Amino acid sequence: MSDAQRTTIDAGEIERFSKLAQEWWNPSGKFKPLHKFNPVRLAYIRDQVAAHFGRDPRSAKPLEGLRLLDIGCGGGLLCEPMARLGADVVGADASETNIEVAKIHAAESKVAIDYRATTAEALADAGEKFDVVLNMEVVEHVADVDLFLGKCAEMVKPGGLMFVATINRTMKAWGLAIIGAEYVLQWLPRGTHQYDKLVTPAELEAGLTPGGMTIIDRSGVSYNPLTDQWNRSADLDVNYMVLATKPSA
Repeated sequence: MSDAQRTTIDAGEIERFSKLAQEWWNPSGKFKPLHKFNPVRLAYIRDQVAAHFGRDPRSAKPLEGLRLLDIGCGGGLLCEPMARLGADVVGADASETNIEVAKIHAAESKVAIDYRATTAEALADAGEKFDVVLNMEVVEHVADVDLFLGKCAEMVKPGGLMFVATINRTMKAWGLAIIGAEYVLQWLPRGTHQYDKLVTPAELEAGLTPGGMTIIDRSGVSYNPLTDQWNRSADLDVNYMVLATKPSA
């Protein structure tokens, strides 16, 4: 099958998240885990981008002058803080409902973000390029992981970065992220994650390498029930983040 015939769209996944769209900005709602998870993601992105591009992470706008794509942006939970840090942000999601919710919240928050209801392949085929691509909690919801990663890699400028966050395909992840989080603790609606669609770090690397990306950092993210907080860790068995760069030409 040619790339023109392939798609990253999983209609069932888009419908699932579209039905939850009104919940995106409710910190006690269906996306409560993401709200809890967000500070760890934000700090990691800010610090790594600042180090890579020679910025001061403690400055008011360390991402100023950088063009950033949040692919699979949902309601914009990462887009808005990235814009406040100075980035020129494009937020893209295949769900038009998600994008409408994101637009309304950004307008209410007076944050300028270019939101688009579109796909990674459409953006890449249009020649869009970015200094930073955020690919956070998306790969486990697409129909064709390799196509998705390849198209995302196409959009990274030489010298740019891509962040990928997802859930590993391990029995530990099945027990904690699916059975524990969805069925026991009911943090997420049942069926949010499907075990066979989870992606291992090795599979991520295999999908990124053909696009010229080089992995430069890996970090696990673990939940501490005693403090009710997420923290970075060396454990990649469940939630993990990968940072890749496209070397300068």
